[in-house]
Amino acid sequence: MTTLPTLTHMALHVADIAACAAFYESFCGLAPVHERCDGTCRVMWLAEPGRERDFVFVLVSNGKRRDQATDDYSHYGFACDSKATVDRLAERGRAEGILAWPPRNAPYPVGYYCGLRDPDGNMVEFSFGQPLGPGAEPISSGV
Repeated sequence: MTTLPTLTHMALHVADIAACAAFYESFCGLAPVHERCDGTCRVMWLAEPGRERDFVFVLVSNGKRRDQATDDYSHYGFACDSKATVDRLAERGRAEGILAWPPRNAPYPVGYYCGLRDPDGNMVEFSFGQPLGPGAEPISSGV
């Protein structure tokens, strides 16, 4: 029997690895689980507590800042446990000047979401009511 590959990580090449790590720790609850430096490049693995062996978010230094347009929906998505959590993160993002998409409701499977910019300009979505993660609604057919 052939085993299919498993998604284990996403890597993001960033200009300011310390600021990005602080953002993903503070806003997303990710924690460092591995770090190395070869003298020219610093690499940091971040993971949700308890999921360190399932999936990691990798930050790699020496990247270029990305000033992503607000109509470019490339993003990293994090599920929240309630609309109130989405609202709280959006308000915090507004106060810090990084709110890109104010909270809004969209038809299934998108749900309620907002978007913030990380320190390198990448979009990060916080959602409630998608068929993934905390607050997940049942997946409906219609693929």
